[in-house]
Amino acid sequence: MSENVVSKIGASPSDAVRSTAKKVWFITGAGRGMGTDIAKAALAAGDAVVATGRSPQKVAAAVGATDDLLTVKLDITSPADAKAAVEAAIERFGRIDVLINNAGNFYAGFFEELPPDHFRAQLETNLFGPLNVTRAVLPVMRARRSGLVVTLSSLAGVVGGEFTSAYAASKFALEGWMESLAPEVAPFGIRTMLVEPGYFRTELLEDTSTTWPVPRIDDYAERTRQTVVGWQGVNGKQGGDPAKLAKALVELARQDNPPPRWVAGADAVQAIEQKARTLLAQVEVYRGLSSNLAHDDA
Repeated sequence: MSENVVSKIGASPSDAVRSTAKKVWFITGAGRGMGTDIAKAALAAGDAVVATGRSPQKVAAAVGATDDLLTVKLDITSPADAKAAVEAAIERFGRIDVLINNAGNFYAGFFEELPPDHFRAQLETNLFGPLNVTRAVLPVMRARRSGLVVTLSSLAGVVGGEFTSAYAASKFALEGWMESLAPEVAPFGIRTMLVEPGYFRTELLEDTSTTWPVPRIDDYAERTRQTVVGWQGVNGKQGGDPAKLAKALVELARQDNPPPRWVAGADAVQAIEQKARTLLAQVEVYRGLSSNLAHDDA
């Protein structure tokens, strides 16, 4: 990060931007879906927003023009893009208070039928993308000894399921990364939050966000065709309202102690509770065997 940007971060408390109670949000994937709703909710709450996406024009059209909005080009798979977008945010608003790692996509399919390059591409976007952006934002937050890093995980980041092996792998990885990041940055006044939504009515299952598999193995072919039809039939009928999630997220981000993990949606609550019960039951079954593996001299 350039010296002039660092100097702006360290501006005196009397600076006009620093003196305002507004939060400055930096949101990835703000051109559609959940990202757009979060940007609108933050603006409605009186905050400033840096809304990013591959097409700034599309982002601006989706969010709507306002003095508190800056739209910036950002391909999250590009570290150079992430650095440039953060510098643009600092030039405009002087700081970043809340980072929302929202951008992502979905490579559907049974594991054996997923080409290796599709699996890698899933991780490149859903895992390494947030890593790129967070790596660019953390120096800004450390300089101010303040900030909140929010990463949109998924119910699929806690509960795996067939046809989602690549997507779940990327979200499970996000969970481990964020849990590990939290104690690393806590001494600098930076907090983290994982958001685990269930099924919300976003564009995730549309062809612009989902790469549907082509049947390649006879044993899976019919199941693949049926599963694709079933999932496409769910699109637009998901029970969760992304606008309500966005409003709730803004409220959580304003708390002095936001939760490190927020399960979003009644379906996610039910499924994660069941996963917790299952894990505890699995531990209990082999408690004796598992607890007697130490060296005899221990």
